Amino acid sequence: MRHEPNITAAMPARQRHYGMDWLRIGAFALLILYHIGMVFAPWGWVVKSATTYPALIAPMAFLTPWRLALLFAVSGYASAKLFVRTPDVTVFLRSRSARLLVPLAFGMAVFVPVEMWVRVRGGGYAPGYLHFWAVDYWRVGAFHGVGFPSWEHLWFVAYLWAYTLGLGAVLALGWRAAPLAAWLAEGRRLLWAPIVALATVKLALMFVVAERQGLFSDWAGHAEYAPMFGLGFVLAGHRTLWPPLASVFVPAIATALLAGMVVVGIEVRYPGEALPPHALMALDRAARIAMAWSMICVLFQAADRWLNRDHAWRGPLARAVFPAYILHHTALIVAAWWTLPMGFALLAEFAILAVASLAACFAGYAIGSRVGWIGTVIGMPPR
Repeated sequence: MRHEPNITAAMPARQRHYGMDWLRIGAFALLILYHIGMVFAPWGWVVKSATTYPALIAPMAFLTPWRLALLFAVSGYASAKLFVRTPDVTVFLRSRSARLLVPLAFGMAVFVPVEMWVRVRGGGYAPGYLHFWAVDYWRVGAFHGVGFPSWEHLWFVAYLWAYTLGLGAVLALGWRAAPLAAWLAEGRRLLWAPIVALATVKLALMFVVAERQGLFSDWAGHAEYAPMFGLGFVLAGHRTLWPPLASVFVPAIATALLAGMVVVGIEVRYPGEALPPHALMALDRAARIAMAWSMICVLFQAADRWLNRDHAWRGPLARAVFPAYILHHTALIVAAWWTLPMGFALLAEFAILAVASLAACFAGYAIGSRVGWIGTVIGMPPR
């Protein structure tokens, strides 16, 4: 099934945008640091330090609205670059499914069980890991206070695959992105129009559907992440949008800072599991959308303006990003579960968790680079 909708004709001649590679590398590095911070922050997480630090609320609340939206937008950009190389929808979907579903299946069988075992151990589960993996991991329903099955951190891969299927469907139908790109290029629409549209949908869903993670239940999440993925795809395909992107650079910074102040203020006032009044909750959700899209505008433009240059480290780091995402979470959880009872000081514990996470990423990359099938199952792209 070969379709060449307008999106391909608008693609820039040079396929590799080094700035977007650096942005993707930075986004995933930030994700690892964020997950380490969750061990010590007041919010609930898989493994928690006995002492939490309210000082982490403000910086982490400032990151929360845009870190995942950025990952989906960057993934949409990368999908456009992959599609233009072989603008056949069937080939594109087959290739992307292999790249996403093989690591997802391997991670669900090998890495996620470790995390789930740590979870149920916290609920009083006594048997060892091998018994858990052979008998109890494959159950459905609540078990020792934990719901089964679970994607754990691999939910991002499942969502990304679902959005890729949706993208394939609209491409197969002959979708023309040029009219949307032309409309967004007018004035400052590229900044405010996505914010208004996404915030409207988000608020419409807010008190109707639960904000619950799950491929078939997270409608509030899909209402934000799927459009971010699609907008990243459109930005990659239409260089005519990049001059307007440059023109909204300063307003986008101002929007991000203002929205971030609102999000941080509400989070500081209602920390942890405390719920703000409905009006403040609605303001918080709208501010998060505004910050997410404005930060994407800022960071895409920064990557295009200042980071679009190659370096000897770029290629290896770009290849290591997806394996690092697959591996770091499990390594972090095991390291935290094992070392937190030892009572190390905050900085020492943070350093231990950072070293354990990075060591797992480095080991996975080193082994995957030498053993082809291991590289494939942990998401390493072919050279």
